[in-house]
Amino acid sequence: MSLIISNIALHFISKKEESGEVLLRLGPEQVEISTKITAFVDGLHAIYNSKGSKAYGSFTHMPVITSTDDGKAQPAQFVDLMESYFNEKQSFYDFSIQAANNLKNEIEKYDIEETGYLIVCHYEYMGGRFLLVGVIPVSEHYSVDGELNISADQHLDTNKLQLAARIDLFDYQQNASGNRYISFIKGRAGRKVSDFFLDFLGCEEGLNSKEQTQTLVQAVEDYVSVNQLDADEKQQTRKELLSYCKEQKSISQDVSIQEVGKVIGHTTTDANGQSQDFYQFCQQQSYPIEESFPHDQTVVNKITKYSGYGNGISLSFERSHFGQDVVYNPHNDSITLYKIPPNLKEQLQALLASAQNKNDEETS
Repeated sequence: MSLIISNIALHFISKKEESGEVLLRLGPEQVEISTKITAFVDGLHAIYNSKGSKAYGSFTHMPVITSTDDGKAQPAQFVDLMESYFNEKQSFYDFSIQAANNLKNEIEKYDIEETGYLIVCHYEYMGGRFLLVGVIPVSEHYSVDGELNISADQHLDTNKLQLAARIDLFDYQQNASGNRYISFIKGRAGRKVSDFFLDFLGCEEGLNSKEQTQTLVQAVEDYVSVNQLDADEKQQTRKELLSYCKEQKSISQDVSIQEVGKVIGHTTTDANGQSQDFYQFCQQQSYPIEESFPHDQTVVNKITKYSGYGNGISLSFERSHFGQDVVYNPHNDSITLYKIPPNLKEQLQALLASAQNKNDEETS
């Protein structure tokens, strides 16, 4: 296993429904880094990586300590607590306790019920150094003993992880003014994450991976059009981009524009008659895109296919079939399909045969 844990802390946060009081129960000061703990964090790391709805940002770099009107000092920001730990001014456990109290204070500001285990973990993976901060929800499960007695218990529901952020420590230390060294899961419930979890971290959104990926996809489409590739060549180029992006996602690496150029191949000619590859094409066209960036896989997944669902109808087909085997008529909003898939054809024929038999029975 290539994951190495430096420090880990776990605290429990819950909110009373009646009073709205937020309770914090601190975990043990020393957590033995056993094989089970390492496997747990390794699994959590994989779950976090698999989350497609991530955004990227940076610390707002608030002052270390400021005073309120009544003279009382405000709590230090998360980045200052983190720096204090890395500079060995306080222990990891003390850092995690202060962070937990900051999170508790943020939850108290909002009318939400948030219960779960706050995990703070400093670890290394595949040559990278990270700080993972997240709230793992709890779920109830039931068990039955030999006497058929049912009992209930709680477990960590890591698959439902939504409140989590990861700091790329190498990127942060080398480029603290950057806009992407913090990644976080963008929740599906509006701005739920931004409203308190990002405030707790003192983080603001920076690089927009979805927009960057959309620009990349558009640049590739423009590039294959300029090269005047036929339909099959265009589709193959799209598949090559999709395959490359999937590979980068699987190893948690950024997409590189130069590498994309090598993957998709082809060259075009600029205004001066000089040959240029995809990377040079992007530079000449001045696309608003980074040299490399963490991409949004859901955007790339759509590059080879058109798909949609609604009113009980689901339809998906490769782009190369549009206008040939799949014809859309915008005037009457209809789609005509040619070359019906064999398995669908069998079902339709069986349906027609069944309807015919029923009709024969009724007329006999």
